[in-house]
Amino acid sequence: MPDLKPLPLKNIEHYESRAVLKKTAEAHRYLAELKGVAATIPNEIILINTLTLQEAKDSSEIENIVTTHDEIYKANLFTEAVANPATKEVQDYAHALQEGFRVVKAQKLIRLHDILAMQQYLEKNNAGFRKLPGTDLKNARTGETVYTPPQKAAEIEEMMGNLLTYINDDEQCDADVLVKMAIIHHQFESIHPFYDGNGRTGRILNILYLVAKGLLDLPVLYLSGYIIRSKGEYYSQLQDVRDTGNWEPWLLYMLEGISQTAQTTIQLIHKIRTLMQQYKHRMRDELPKIYRQELLNNLFSHPYTKIEFVMNELGVGRITATKYLDQLVEHDFLHKEKIGRANYYINRPLCSLLIEHA
Repeated sequence: MPDLKPLPLKNIEHYESRAVLKKTAEAHRYLAELKGVAATIPNEIILINTLTLQEAKDSSEIENIVTTHDEIYKANLFTEAVANPATKEVQDYAHALQEGFRVVKAQKLIRLHDILAMQQYLEKNNAGFRKLPGTDLKNARTGETVYTPPQKAAEIEEMMGNLLTYINDDEQCDADVLVKMAIIHHQFESIHPFYDGNGRTGRILNILYLVAKGLLDLPVLYLSGYIIRSKGEYYSQLQDVRDTGNWEPWLLYMLEGISQTAQTTIQLIHKIRTLMQQYKHRMRDELPKIYRQELLNNLFSHPYTKIEFVMNELGVGRITATKYLDQLVEHDFLHKEKIGRANYYINRPLCSLLIEHA
């Protein structure tokens, strides 16, 4: 098996074949459309909250960390009541992603500190890069070792430094940004720098790279659903590059993922926007005394909401927030449920859209 090489790749134009360039142009077209459609939602928090939770669920599922939408949404309401370890891990992933987005959006760079912070948040330890040899990647079915990543601590640090330079210095390589994203993802997963959390950290890096390069303003393109649906191909393509040095199938696979995911996310955002408009018109007609844009935003920022969310986001007292929510339940905008002594309120049509998109 060839040793892992530092970036940039030599003769990058050889890898940007006609097929790759054609697929790159298609992916850019859908990505630009997604960026524009995302800007039509009146409050960016709506997409950040809902789609981040969806991605957290899907990305964690790739690592066999499985939970349900219901458990995730409840965990977002009642943090202290989270008993399911898988749900807690998904919640941690969502927080790591949102914090990474906040930092990268501001600085337009991805620093080593940011990657370490994300992994630390995911794994709840500060082990940092692997320092001990003995890590290899095995076939889950046969137990056979399929790949051995760099073993020495100094080599891992050197390869990660090289990767960060490649990510941030556009002078190093004139390949298309989306081609570079696919190369970066492959390189990160092949370095496998951490004891745990490499897959999830690597998938967060994909979206942060697109934000850092200005292709997206919000973290709304997530490839985890695509990877789940083609999990076998994802791992075989990763390994095939390591075995043969043939990059074209991997690049085409990742570019197809960007195109497919952008299209389905565009459709989802259109449906969310349509549903918001329906709610807006109905609330104005049926509940004109309580209609406020901030209240509408609250119902779509939180698939499950609660009194405290309304109090904080609208700046009203408990009695007023309770009155608003009870009227929304009475008019079938929300469905009321209870955990212990606490009420929570479900936007069922929104939840249906998100589950359908999963």
